[in-house]
Amino acid sequence: MTTIEQTNGTNGRRVPLQAETTDAPLLSCRGIDMAYGPVQILFDVDFDVARGEIVALLGTNGAGKSTLLKGICGLVRPTAGTVEFEGDDITKLSADATTHRGVSLMPGGKGVFPTLSVTENLRLASWLIRKDQDRVEAALAEVEVLFPILRSRAGQMAGNLSGGEQQMLALGGALMTQPTVLMIDELSLGLAPTIVGQLLEVVREIHRRGTTIVIVEQSVNVALNLAQRAVFMEKGEVRFTGPTSELLERPDILRSVFIAGASVGADAEPEASAPKRKRGAKLEATRAAIPEDAPVLLECSGVVKRFGGITAVNDVDLQLREGQILGLIGHNGAGKTTLMDCISGFLPIESGRIGVRGHDVTEWAPHERAKGGLARSFQDALLYPSLTVAETIAVARERHLASTDIVAAAFRLPASYESELAVAAKVDELIELMGLGAFRQKLTGELSTGTRRIVDLACILAQDPKVLMLDEPSGGVAQKETEALGPLLLRVRDQVGCSVLVIEHDMPLLRVICDHMIALELGGIIAEGTPAEVLEHPAVIESYLGTDDTAINRSGARG
Repeated sequence: MTTIEQTNGTNGRRVPLQAETTDAPLLSCRGIDMAYGPVQILFDVDFDVARGEIVALLGTNGAGKSTLLKGICGLVRPTAGTVEFEGDDITKLSADATTHRGVSLMPGGKGVFPTLSVTENLRLASWLIRKDQDRVEAALAEVEVLFPILRSRAGQMAGNLSGGEQQMLALGGALMTQPTVLMIDELSLGLAPTIVGQLLEVVREIHRRGTTIVIVEQSVNVALNLAQRAVFMEKGEVRFTGPTSELLERPDILRSVFIAGASVGADAEPEASAPKRKRGAKLEATRAAIPEDAPVLLECSGVVKRFGGITAVNDVDLQLREGQILGLIGHNGAGKTTLMDCISGFLPIESGRIGVRGHDVTEWAPHERAKGGLARSFQDALLYPSLTVAETIAVARERHLASTDIVAAAFRLPASYESELAVAAKVDELIELMGLGAFRQKLTGELSTGTRRIVDLACILAQDPKVLMLDEPSGGVAQKETEALGPLLLRVRDQVGCSVLVIEHDMPLLRVICDHMIALELGGIIAEGTPAEVLEHPAVIESYLGTDDTAINRSGARG
């Protein structure tokens, strides 16, 4: 007998939601505590998975979801509690031993070896069954049936694949040992809607073939479409266990935790007199129209970038005006990040011109462009792992120090002391704005992917940029944080006075914040205009959006 339970938010008791008679759970965790050094991540976690089900493991950034998966598969050993699989205690087994038993993990983020070919990656993933060549060949054939694109890319290096193809390869590698339980960490991270739609169908097919699946997903909308049961975690504890549909009835759980107060000021219109509008309409209505003659802060004219015989950016023209938010969308591998690398100076261009605030910066180094008011984020948050959150933001503010004299700093002279006080005040302001107070003294290396994204954004804002370039700011961020990110970016634009160029796959977020949008395919522009015009363009729907509504609308209200 198993009982689906929900934790009562007021007294911590577990209240049965429904009970059903089943066999013993295939996978069972009881009283799991886990820690990284002195930092405890999980607190007395109970987690069951029945044979043949799909369970969505959801939660806030830093809740411990990925840590729980690592504890189950043996990558990190629990400090307390037990993990049982098929009735046997596997708590102290190593990762290779748990994989032998039938538990496989697809890690979040980069899960491939970039300098090995596609086939070499898959064969390496089958090392546990390498002595049974018939089984290896059968597993390879099955992966190629599930992912036909990998067959055509068999000889290519994994690092040259698009983000979606790398995710397919990582999932294929996890399937090479034909596991009984497949644990997937961040399936849709950084992927275009069409790719997410394909992966969702593949996961369903894997499940139909008899594999039990546990999936960690930041988008509740995606999880609701894929799984019938959800486990929601917050601050290392299980807050909810039950049908995924019942999560929508728990606003105390589904809320923004980090970006606290992000929507303050966005609802200036009195509710009594305001007509009801669909999600995002009010934010769009309160945005002031960008004048057609507003100064151009960022301009690209005929930008071309090639890698050998491959044209990654093909004759791209764009203009970002003062106060404008410009969205850049396109399939994985369309050239969006390459274009941003060219604008920020990390890649030289073959032809064309790049201008920032009226200056031709085509030949400028990245640091010179940064001094000119250009700031950007990367797909992976590049932070100092051994510094605290407060120290990391302070380092990002370093070039604004009024006094950088070493002797003045050593003797704590007034000029140096007052300069440090100004930096500390800015750090406090940004920590409060981004809701990072609870993480102020934590090392950035101990933070979750989503939390690092928030810290990364705070570091960029510390530079007081005039042109802000964001590469997938919602990547790895929980759905409610993504929904709060839109109003926050509008406030940042208004308060800091910067223009924003943003690459993003979350369409509801872009609809809310963007004044203008450009769609790329194979390095060239295929559509340009308002968000509505671009997202309804036939070429954009065919090449990028697809028809899976769940993959397109990963955040926002469900229809």
